[in-house]
Amino acid sequence: MNILITRHDKIGDFMTMLPVCKVLKEQTNHKIVMLVSKVNVAIAQKLDFIDDVIEYSEDTFTLLKRLAPYKFDVSISGYIDVNLGFTLFLARIPMRIAPATKIAQIFFNNKVKQRRSKVEKTEWAYNLDLLKQFDNNLDLNFSKPLVSLDVKREDRVIFHAGFGGSSDGNLTLDEYLTLAKKVSQDSDSEVVFCFGPDDKETQEYILKNLDFEATIRDDFTSLWDYTTYIATSKLFVSTSTGPMHLAGLTNTPTLSFFGSNLFASSKRWATISDTKYQHNYEIPPNYGKEFYDIIELKLMEIIK
Repeated sequence: MNILITRHDKIGDFMTMLPVCKVLKEQTNHKIVMLVSKVNVAIAQKLDFIDDVIEYSEDTFTLLKRLAPYKFDVSISGYIDVNLGFTLFLARIPMRIAPATKIAQIFFNNKVKQRRSKVEKTEWAYNLDLLKQFDNNLDLNFSKPLVSLDVKREDRVIFHAGFGGSSDGNLTLDEYLTLAKKVSQDSDSEVVFCFGPDDKETQEYILKNLDFEATIRDDFTSLWDYTTYIATSKLFVSTSTGPMHLAGLTNTPTLSFFGSNLFASSKRWATISDTKYQHNYEIPPNYGKEFYDIIELKLMEIIK
């Protein structure tokens, strides 16, 4: 049986669909193909629980041509819109599973009422629940980490200060600098600031105000390259964004900042890693030094 798993939005969102692929790969003999946005193609191709990867296109004709050779029996979609739903309908996939949400649900013949806005579980757990519609006998547990890399953990703390995705809770850039300086002065750990292509303003600010020794990395060739580097660190410090989920892939310890509202909280967007490696904080709108001090104390506890 050929199964299409779709999640064609951002990096962190794509990550939340990976447990679905892993459960299917570990418990069935089906061929698992994932449909993803361009930014996620390269990393999806590296994962051994995904057999093949299709790049999403908004052009219906182009996407139909890419889907046709597989003759899919089932599609499971964690996020839907009209273009995706219409294309899967035209592709005549017999079983099309998706959350019962948005007008796009009319194109799916197996809809699951989840009411994700209640945030009763993480996004990746909601995605796993879609599997019950396909085969209720599947065990939704899966092995962690999602990805095991043969790399050595170094005495290194990585800071990624950028915003992205659902993140509306974060420290200030000055507070990232203060945290990093504390690590630099009061431990033997290497301090690293990492930046992606969308972090130019953040990078300029950090470089302008950096007054202690730190490594700057903005030269990663791919998301997989970045993931491998993150996996060599003892801690990854960031807001709730794609790179945080890259850390979660390999059970790299995280110190993560989330929005204070339920939709943006760790209750929904926590990484797919063992909880003992997660140190999650919801950032209040008008927090003061006392709250910052709690985070700094936790940071030093983790690395020592």
